[in-house]
Amino acid sequence: MTLCRVPVAAPTRAPEGETAAHVVGEGAALLVDPADRSAELDDALSGREPAHIAVTHHHPDHVGAVAAYAREFDLTVWARRGRTDEFADATGVRPDRTFSPGDIFPTTPPVTVLDTPGHAPEHVAFAVGDDLVTGDLAVASGSVVVGAPGGDMRAYLSSLRRVHARDPARLLPAHGPIIDDPRATCRRLIEHRLDREERIRAAVEEGARTPEAIVETAYDKDVSHVYDLARATVVAHLEKLAVEDAVRWDGSRARPDGCRYEIGS
Repeated sequence: MTLCRVPVAAPTRAPEGETAAHVVGEGAALLVDPADRSAELDDALSGREPAHIAVTHHHPDHVGAVAAYAREFDLTVWARRGRTDEFADATGVRPDRTFSPGDIFPTTPPVTVLDTPGHAPEHVAFAVGDDLVTGDLAVASGSVVVGAPGGDMRAYLSSLRRVHARDPARLLPAHGPIIDDPRATCRRLIEHRLDREERIRAAVEEGARTPEAIVETAYDKDVSHVYDLARATVVAHLEKLAVEDAVRWDGSRARPDGCRYEIGS
């Protein structure tokens, strides 16, 4: 089997409480996103020829066992070019080699790197035949957190559109089940983000000025249990809207486009 998927219990806020690691290839295999060590993941690696390790991005629930598995199996450690310091800070390991979008890992079969920023600036996906190992780009139900700082809503929507255009057979996310309808899922996630954006813009038009006030207006459900994530998402949307001249945003307060800031306001 070319691709082995192993859910691993991880300190993640995803509903399942797990991050799926993937072992890709039958020769010179690539390990992706080991959140922690587990007997199941050990077995998956022992039954193959692991040679490389990489992550879709640097969040803690994706990198927790990079150092342990690199040491145990003498793996070549890869990081995104230009992000090696952040990778080392997150994993405790200096990378041996770097990759860029479009590069192909020397695995059997080959694995191609795709640029999918948004959830995190360094986020990538890995193409294996007609499948994509997508990290936190997409989920089968619900939505992905794209929150400031670090999250970029414009980049995230562009990544979803890029994957939609690629038309893969399946998406293999880090959280939740495999996605067998990639295009429909990409469209759903784009529509969700644009709907939230319109709610945020309307809240600003109606007088909400701070992220806290906008959360109260733009969400029609109780988000108290994920309030920090909701607030971070609102800020990411405001940053996008400000770049597009749809609202004015000074980092703490929002105004409708065309509304002049006043000193002391």
